[in-house]
Amino acid sequence: MAPSAASGGSSLPSGFAVFITLPDLLFIFEFVFGGLVWILIASSHVPIPLIQGWVMFTSVSCFIATTLLLFLYLIGAHGSRTSWITLDAAYHCIASLFYFGASVLEALAAIELQVGFTYKHYHENIAAVVFSFVVTLLYVVHAVFSLIRWKSS
Repeated sequence: MAPSAASGGSSLPSGFAVFITLPDLLFIFEFVFGGLVWILIASSHVPIPLIQGWVMFTSVSCFIATTLLLFLYLIGAHGSRTSWITLDAAYHCIASLFYFGASVLEALAAIELQVGFTYKHYHENIAAVVFSFVVTLLYVVHAVFSLIRWKSS
């Protein structure tokens, strides 16, 4: 395991090295902006409860899973096993798909709020849409780098 880790950088970091490697540094931004999406969705008014339920499920689940993975990487629970690289790539691919679906549904809800609701509710939903797409982009970029790391491992 040591030669591939030294030459290709294909192993997962542990400890505070998580904060200096490129794909794993995105955990912090996913954590912050994902929490912001969660707060904005919880405080906004969505006319279709099913849409708000899916967006809340996605944002809360990804927030908890990202926090858990970050904590496990910090304590080095992966032990440089390649199965964790596969788990990392699979999680970020699934999270990016879930967040993309949630972002599109939240945009649909914001369009429906354009007529008949106050500007405050409309602006809260627009902010939630923007940050939801930002988080989607973060997860997609992390998924791409995780897939590259997975392929080289």
